[in-house]
This record gives sequence, structure tokens and C-alpha cells, in this order.
Amino acid sequence: MHAAGYTVAANYAGNDDAARAFTAETGIKTYKWSVADYDACVAGIKQVEEELGPVAVLVNNAGITRDTMFHKMSVQQWKEVIDTNLSGLFNMTQPVWTGMRDRKFGRIINISSINGQKGQAGQVNYSAAKAGDIGFTRALAQEGARAGITVNAIAPGYIGTEMVRAIDEKVLNERIIPQIPVGRLGEPEEIARAVVFLAADDAGFITGSTISANGGQFFA
Repeated sequence: MHAAGYTVAANYAGNDDAARAFTAETGIKTYKWSVADYDACVAGIKQVEEELGPVAVLVNNAGITRDTMFHKMSVQQWKEVIDTNLSGLFNMTQPVWTGMRDRKFGRIINISSINGQKGQAGQVNYSAAKAGDIGFTRALAQEGARAGITVNAIAPGYIGTEMVRAIDEKVLNERIIPQIPVGRLGEPEEIARAVVFLAADDAGFITGSTISANGGQFFA
């Protein structure tokens, strides 16, 4: 987004050292709060808009996992994932929605997951949240359409992020990658390019859609 000419603000939850290094490398300002906390989102977005101007494009990309089989899943494991991965969309989107409606323009881009489309054992909490992201996208797109706001989702498959590369290499090579027809993990930049496309004027007729970016692993 930065390379495409946008003024970018990046939100993060906890890793101050990584945030400082990111800002030093890119020049992109970072802001710390939890998307699971509605009041923190309101205050954080207000600070961003005071410093950088109105939010025209929102990318809801925050996500955590608390994987375990359902019969072992605690209330806390369920709640933490739902609060960040699903309620986070509400908490981040509602504070910018009125401004987008008033300006008659906005782009909301929600990062869902292949596991929100097909489900995944050991991820009932994560799959439920990511499926909810798609329902959120479809419903809100209908409300935003006449106000010039598009709302879309991207459902990545297995992407070579820190979270995925933390999976045991044997599991990656023997169980996960063989399920991907293109024979490799996706790259974060491939998802980022889809985000840039959906944010652009060229995508103004696309709303309520989910782009599956999973190397052919699953067709929704």
C-alpha cells in the first residue's frame, strides 16, 4: 500500500521492538492497541485520523490462533480468538464507517482464511471467526454500496507468515504443502497485491466478494 502511494498507518498489539524496526525500515507509523478492545480502537483510530487524516481504506488483518481439539477447548481459547478475529472487524470498522458514508467513499478489506471456508479440525474457534468474517463482509457490502463503500474479503490459504512458518517443518513438508496443488506456500506479498487491487478505483464494482488465494487447495 505504501509503495502504491497510500499514506499507511499500521496497528500492532504487542511487539514494540518489531514495530520500531518496521517504522525505521519503512517510514510507516505504527500504533499500539488491541483490536479486541472497542474503546481502544475508537481512541486509536481518532489518533490516526488526527495525525494522518481520514481513513479511506481499512484492512482488517489482525488474527491469532489458539488451536486445540474442541473437547479440550477452554472458554478463554474460544473467546480470545472470537474477540480478535471476528469482533475485531466490528471494533475497527464501526469507528470509520460514518466518515466513509459522509465522504461517499471507502474500502473495507477483511482478511479471512481458507479455514473459514472449509473448516479445520483443531480450529473450531478460528474457523468460526473466519467464516463470520465472510458473513460480515457480505452483509456490510449491501449497506455500503449506495454510499460508495466497497467491502470485500480475501481468504488466504497457507501463506509463509511467521505464524505458518512456526509449524513443524516435517508437518509443513509432509502434510500441508502436498495438499496445495501449486506445491508451495503462498507469499505475503501475493496477498498484499490483492489488497492493493481491492483498494483501487479499478475495483469499484467489486463488493461483497471473497477472493480465494490458496494455490488451488480449495474452491469456494
